[in-house]
Amino acid sequence: MPKKTDYHVHPDYSLDAEQVKIKTYCRRALELGLKEICFTTHMEFAKLEQGNDKLVYYQGKPYSLLNYNWLDAYFKEIQQAQQEFKKDGLQVKAGVEIGYHRKYAKEIEKVVSQYPFDYVLGAIHNLAGYSIASKVESASYFAARDLATVQHDYFSLLAEAVKTGLFDAIAHLDIYCRYGMRHYGEQITTIHRGVIEPIFAEMAKRKMALEINTSSRSRLLKEFHPAKEIVALAAKAGLKYFTVGSDAHRLEELGRHLHEALSLLREFKLTNCVYTRRRAIPLSTSNLNQFTQHKQPGHSLHMANYGKHHQSGRH
Repeated sequence: MPKKTDYHVHPDYSLDAEQVKIKTYCRRALELGLKEICFTTHMEFAKLEQGNDKLVYYQGKPYSLLNYNWLDAYFKEIQQAQQEFKKDGLQVKAGVEIGYHRKYAKEIEKVVSQYPFDYVLGAIHNLAGYSIASKVESASYFAARDLATVQHDYFSLLAEAVKTGLFDAIAHLDIYCRYGMRHYGEQITTIHRGVIEPIFAEMAKRKMALEINTSSRSRLLKEFHPAKEIVALAAKAGLKYFTVGSDAHRLEELGRHLHEALSLLREFKLTNCVYTRRRAIPLSTSNLNQFTQHKQPGHSLHMANYGKHHQSGRH
């Protein structure tokens, strides 16, 4: 029986998530038989371009993304959950989902080097100032563009994000299908062809992971993000590391369709991974001491002393 893990969970710090605390998710994870849960609260730097920095939820209200007091509290809660649920056999990891924007690459680098994240998930959510993950905003973006433009906008930014070396994994790679299907039909499911292959080659070289994101199934799409064809291309390109995540924004979404995602990986003889301090640990490997390190400064931090390490980097 494969170890069940959920590596994409949004607690109450994410502005678009329900107000569910980290420990509440952990208790539900135990009920579901999960062995490991990784919280990946949003850091959506692209949204700063719209002139609003209140992009996280903290102290009962929207709070400045760039005032890292909220991150201190986030890590403290995760540390407490680690201690509380260890006796129950649940591993709790500190992750983040970062919406990439080239203007804020230096700020992203500072955050991921100064805080002891276990897992840094990169995502492309915003194109030309519109969130393609939003039903409302994506409609404005797609209505004014042909598929060739969508392909260029998304994959050129994705290639750039990969080459920064800031991320351990890429989230929901073909997320443009979520609402793009309404505008372009099935044609949008093929825009990766001919452009994703060199990106996967770069990811393989950097030992990055690809996420299998199951949230699409709850939105009545036939396949996961990314689709099976894209997973096959990733395997062909030599990617060795994969994670599975529900992208839960509500308690009832935790763990959804994980068995199917793990079955997809098995079909291609691919390996589900977990992360500790930015290091990929393949779950099918018997010797868990043989893991790969994603090279970033600050990865040797320990949760117990994270506060004093990054104090000088606060805004």
